[in-house]
Amino acid sequence: MMGITRTRTRIAGALTAVTVLALAACGGGSTDTGSSDDGGDLIRVGFSQLGAESGWRTANTESVKASLSEENGFDLTFVDAQQKQENQIKALRDFIAQDVDVIAFSPVIETGWDEVLQEIKDSGIPVVLVDRTVDTTVEDPFVTWIGADFKQEGTTAGEWVAENAPDAKIFELQGTLGSGAQVDREEGFGEVVGDQIIGKASGNFTRAEGKTAVEAALQAYPEMTMIFTHNDDMGLGAIEAIEAAGKVPGEDIQIVSIDGVRDGLQALVDKKFNYVVECNPVFGDQLAELITQVADGADVPKETIVIDAAFDQTITQADVDARLY
Repeated sequence: MMGITRTRTRIAGALTAVTVLALAACGGGSTDTGSSDDGGDLIRVGFSQLGAESGWRTANTESVKASLSEENGFDLTFVDAQQKQENQIKALRDFIAQDVDVIAFSPVIETGWDEVLQEIKDSGIPVVLVDRTVDTTVEDPFVTWIGADFKQEGTTAGEWVAENAPDAKIFELQGTLGSGAQVDREEGFGEVVGDQIIGKASGNFTRAEGKTAVEAALQAYPEMTMIFTHNDDMGLGAIEAIEAAGKVPGEDIQIVSIDGVRDGLQALVDKKFNYVVECNPVFGDQLAELITQVADGADVPKETIVIDAAFDQTITQADVDARLY
């Protein structure tokens, strides 16, 4: 099995085996607080989601909230950081002040966490990283991480390009710069077909910014024949820009994407996308199980990898209609 390159830190004494769950599902500052008259029996969890920048993120949030419910034994405080690290850091400090049992968060970028992670460590509250990872000098900053292998997603996309479009001139539509998903997807893809990439720009994982980036790329790189996008939402924005320029997405300019949300797979059925690597967001049940084990002081795997599929234009409308997200 391929090693996971995206995790920057290692926990001394933790289990080092990577647990792969083959049957698993799987890259405005408001706060929702769970409550109960019998709250002492509930596991108090502070969760900071990085934002709501994409359909993937929305589906992930829904899965987390549904699983970390009072009915399932949790008292959840949820904070949407609106893709701002300063909002996440404030939320994490609030969780310390609330003396929650477990802190979980999806970091918006990898760096800049040293101070707050040290504060959490000093408080004795265990940390579970979700979806993305951190690059920190703090020793043993988190207990466990759950998410997809972003580098492998980029590699899978690159392998499809190498086999099916070896002469493509590729513009790479990057996610939020400095995020684990952006860094690792770029690395995996580039290792396979880096010589074919003629330009790059960030669309910040949003449809609107993806459209803007591609509008500029169409002017800067008229020889472009393919877009590799780090998520479906940016790819959907790319479709709008390509069509507005009088070109045919999927034909004049092929699109290879990562995510596998319903709208992205619909674009694949409609022949506007050419290939989609899945990053499944629906793993709230696995996260809930990990948090329960962490709260109980049980040994947990250092990393839980969510298995991804991949889709080409042979996908059917029935397949899309059956998707849960």
